[in-house]
Amino acid sequence: MNLSGRFFLMFLLATSLNAKEVVVYSARSEQLIKPIFEAYTKKTGVQIKFITDKEGPLLQKLKAEGKETPADILMTVDAGNLWLASQEGVLQKIQSKILEKNIPKHLRDPGQFWFGLSVRARTIFYNKDKVKPEALSTYEALAQPIFSKRLCLRTSNKVYNQSLVAMLIAEYGEKKTEEIVSGWVKNLATDVFPDDTKLLEAIHAGLCDVGIANTYYFGRLLEKSPDLKVGIFWPNQKSSGVHVNISGVGITTHSKNKAEAVKFIEWLSSEEAQNLYADNNMEYPVNSKVKVDPKVASWGNFKQSIINVVKAGELQSAAVKLMDRVQYK
Repeated sequence: MNLSGRFFLMFLLATSLNAKEVVVYSARSEQLIKPIFEAYTKKTGVQIKFITDKEGPLLQKLKAEGKETPADILMTVDAGNLWLASQEGVLQKIQSKILEKNIPKHLRDPGQFWFGLSVRARTIFYNKDKVKPEALSTYEALAQPIFSKRLCLRTSNKVYNQSLVAMLIAEYGEKKTEEIVSGWVKNLATDVFPDDTKLLEAIHAGLCDVGIANTYYFGRLLEKSPDLKVGIFWPNQKSSGVHVNISGVGITTHSKNKAEAVKFIEWLSSEEAQNLYADNNMEYPVNSKVKVDPKVASWGNFKQSIINVVKAGELQSAAVKLMDRVQYK
């Protein structure tokens, strides 16, 4: 074999090796994602390399690396973060009939830059000794005088609440949403909390009667404290439904292995993988053919809002300004 032939063979070998590796930048913790990556490697032989960090630093890393990035996939939480990544130009469109089939329209980007892989419900929780569930109804009802000095909220600095308010704006418009959020602030029993776990613990301790949090925090706390005096309530069941968000993925603009990255994401949306992905964090599968984990299912069924979660990103700036106006810290 002549020299040029050897170089061509080496090129083919390198290409083949690269095709068997996908690099993921993940804002999800290693303990949640590593078992899933290992399962895929065992099934396909494709190696999944990954780096974990917070959403902001990962986005900045992708922007700084540009064409030199080794990343094929960005995996993160909250549609607001995925929307921002697409706006910053670090994600590319994904054409996949499998993803379109497996993932409902309201849980994926209309422009096909990102797709949800698990559903996160942000709902109402209450102290079972102080509140009867029939006294609860909607998110907006928590702004009524009956809940004066009884409400707990997480800080407005967290994207989860920014997305919640953005979705309320999408549903009700800015004026009505401002009235709702202003009412929440007036009804606060104490200062806002840095995270959902501390909020739920405050409800249990009787510092407040009701609050809003993501369900998986409740699940984690319940495992540690089976006698938790906190109940879960599904609001807005006679109207729009429970506010939901996602954890999800997109393919990086400068992915070196797009074909394998698409296959991996398609697998993550499949019936085979959905429980692995959703159950590890007590979330809900996006694929409607997949059964919810029994522990999560025990919290009851609910109707979810079908407003497209892209609004969490598109209206995020308006939501932040609104929360500032009503002094939601």
